[in-house]
Amino acid sequence: MDMGIKGKTALVCAASKGLGRGCAMALAAEGVDLVITARGAEALEATAAEIRKLFGVKVTAVAGDITTPAGRAAALAANPDPDILINNAGGPPPGNFRDWDRDIWIKALDANMLTPIELIKSTVDGMIARKFGRIVNITSGAVKAPIEVLGLSNGARSGLTGFVAGLSRKTVAHNVTINGLLPGPFDTDRLKTTIAAAAKNANIPLDEAAERRRKENPAGRFGTAEEFGAACAFLCSAHAGFITGQNLLMDGGAYPGTF
Repeated sequence: MDMGIKGKTALVCAASKGLGRGCAMALAAEGVDLVITARGAEALEATAAEIRKLFGVKVTAVAGDITTPAGRAAALAANPDPDILINNAGGPPPGNFRDWDRDIWIKALDANMLTPIELIKSTVDGMIARKFGRIVNITSGAVKAPIEVLGLSNGARSGLTGFVAGLSRKTVAHNVTINGLLPGPFDTDRLKTTIAAAAKNANIPLDEAAERRRKENPAGRFGTAEEFGAACAFLCSAHAGFITGQNLLMDGGAYPGTF
């Protein structure tokens, strides 16, 4: 299927690795020119070079922390009027809420709620004026089924989801959609870190902990960045203009609910 977005431009956050990289790859395969961001310059430049080689699109790499005003300013300077915005940032650490002071909460909110809102604020009116815009927020399956030890993520990402629920009903009349992609267990560095911690706590080998986690999932496996990127590309496509304010859960069936 031709997604109908060849020649569009996208700003993809945290795109050097993992799910952000998967989204950048999938958009580039559709002929979208990219500005990609991440904190690690070396990995980011390597991803940019690979995308250029594979797909022949224009790729600008902007190293910096998107959760800071300076990082956002640099990214937007490279692409002030993107047609597509992929909001993404690493999740806050797990822990016990009794140990989190105000500064820890504000850091989580800055990264996973306020940064996406600031980027939406900076780009959505241009999308409305051009009568095309696609915004995808990479959040977490915890928005649907909160994870007790991830209270910082549960709170910040749910706050973003609530904000988008209202705004997305206003922008869709202008062919500007805003949706969430909610990953469950995907084969990323963050999952590997989580599994390593579980292995340590259970005093079992890393491979055994990973196998247990796979078997817990109805799909019997972890998701891939490629299939996540494909879903992202569809939500960004010309065919998805009637989808807004939705949250697509990609978790291999782990969420047990009907709705």
